[in-house]
Amino acid sequence: MKPLKGRGKGGSGKALKPVRPNAGIEAAYRAKLVRMTEELHRSVLWWVRAAYRKNPPTIAQDAAPVQELIRLIRKLRARWLKNIDDTAPKIAAYFDQAMADRSDAALKKILRDGGFSVRFQLTAAMRDVRAASIAENVSLIRSIPSRYFDEIEGLVMRGFSNGYDLKKVTDDLQGRFNVTRKRAAFIARDQSSKLNASYTRARFVEIGIKEAVWTHSTAGKEPRYTHLHVMNGERFDIAKGMYDPDPRVKAFIQPGALINCRCVARPVIPGFS
Repeated sequence: MKPLKGRGKGGSGKALKPVRPNAGIEAAYRAKLVRMTEELHRSVLWWVRAAYRKNPPTIAQDAAPVQELIRLIRKLRARWLKNIDDTAPKIAAYFDQAMADRSDAALKKILRDGGFSVRFQLTAAMRDVRAASIAENVSLIRSIPSRYFDEIEGLVMRGFSNGYDLKKVTDDLQGRFNVTRKRAAFIARDQSSKLNASYTRARFVEIGIKEAVWTHSTAGKEPRYTHLHVMNGERFDIAKGMYDPDPRVKAFIQPGALINCRCVARPVIPGFS
C-alpha cells in the first residue's frame, strides 16, 4: 500500500463521497438466494401433492399415512440441507469477492476524483473481513431451508390430521414460502450494507484515514431517529465508531452495522480543505 498523495494544502480535512453498496451485486445475490428457495419450494409442493393424492386426508384415519408424510418431509429436509450445505460456501464466496472488488474500485475512484492516488493490497485486515463475511453468509444461507422446514413440517401435519384439502394446504405452504422469500431478499440487502461498510472501513484504516462523516441513507422507509437527527453529518473516529444514544443501542457503532441500517461513511482526508 502506498500513502495518499493529493493536491490539497492545509485545512481541517476534506470529506469525500461515501462508498455505497452496489445495487447490482445485491440484486445478483438476492436472485441466487430466491432461486434457491423457489427450487426448494417446488420440490416440497410436488412431493406433498403426490402424498395427498396417494392418501387423501380425512379427520378419522389411522396413523400410518401421517407417519409416512412425516418421513417424507424429513427426508426432503435432509436432502435439501445437504444440497445447500454444499452450495452455500460457493454462493457466499461469490458474493464476498464481488463486494470486495466493487468496494475497492469505487473507493479508488472516489479518492482519484478527490485528487489522491492509492494502491490497495490484500492485507490481514481484509483477509479477516473476508473470512468473517463468508462464514456469516454461509450460516445465513443454510438457515433459509432450515427455518423453512421447521415451519412447514407442523403446517403439513396439522393440515393432514385435520382433513384439509390439497388446495388449503398448498395455499398455506405458498404463504409460508412468501415469508421465506422475503427473508432471503432481506439477507441480501442487509449483508450488502454490512460487507460494504466492513471493507471500506478496513481500507480507510489501511491508508491512514482516521475520521469519517456519518451519512444517513434515505433508502429506508422507517429511518432510525438517532441516525437521521443526531448522527447524520457528524464526524466520528473510524477506529471507535460513533455513539448511538438510542435507548435500544447505547453503544459505539459503525455505519451499516445494525440490522437494516444503510448509513455510510464519508472518509475525511486530513490536511485538506
